[in-house]
Amino acid sequence: MKRLISALLLLLALASGMSAKTTYTREDSLTVVRLLSEAPGADPLWLARQLLGRPYVAHTLEVNDHEQLVVNTRQLDCTTLVETVAALAICVKEKKRDFCSFCQVLRVLRYRDGRIDGYPSRLHYFTDWIDDNTRMGLVREVSSEGKPFTAVQTVSVSFMSRHPEAYKALKAKPELVKVIARQEQQLTGRRYRYIPKASVKDTKALREAVKDGDILSITTTKQGLDIAHLGFAVWRQDGLHLLNASQLHKKVVEEPMTLGQYLAKHPSFTGIRVVRLNL
Repeated sequence: MKRLISALLLLLALASGMSAKTTYTREDSLTVVRLLSEAPGADPLWLARQLLGRPYVAHTLEVNDHEQLVVNTRQLDCTTLVETVAALAICVKEKKRDFCSFCQVLRVLRYRDGRIDGYPSRLHYFTDWIDDNTRMGLVREVSSEGKPFTAVQTVSVSFMSRHPEAYKALKAKPELVKVIARQEQQLTGRRYRYIPKASVKDTKALREAVKDGDILSITTTKQGLDIAHLGFAVWRQDGLHLLNASQLHKKVVEEPMTLGQYLAKHPSFTGIRVVRLNL
């Protein structure tokens, strides 16, 4: 029943047209329509690979004084890469090959209940993103009580309310900090199983748990955060790799090192949560 309700909500969103203002360029709309027309199927990894080499740029959603949908395929960070690819894959699955449909799916993915209602309606913490889109029927979190999901994350988020100076909208409207703090309180205490980084190696259990194109969410010990980085799973002969919008490489890349090696180089990274699109 929940899946049926979620599917109906998505269909309503797709049928609603451009209900909110959207910021984009002609290049963005042409890129979206081209990828939707060329995609051989709803394969997130194929779609993500079409964006390899795009520059890494942070804060591309913070371009308007009032919250509205932003489409930017020319510059990506780790979250906007995941959202863009997810929206493309869902559109291909639903046989929606037009830019308007893409925008509607992107809105559903990015905003709580698919509704834009100011800055706090955006799903800023990725745990919130996973839970909201699971409820909408668009994704599911992969986990189990056995190997390789042997660790448990107890979410404790507070970074945004403690560092409002780092966010353009919170600097401009300090009254929103209390709203964000309430959202953080609602997320704090939730528990999720994840794969600890010591277990992110080429094993039968990991290959059975993680599939090409899964969204990999890197858990962290950094105070106030739940997820430090995102990307897509890529299996190669030597093991699992990460396709991501990389701040280090300054572009969208498939990391040459394995994900296990990548995690080991970052002391604050603790492991991965695995999210799969319902395609």
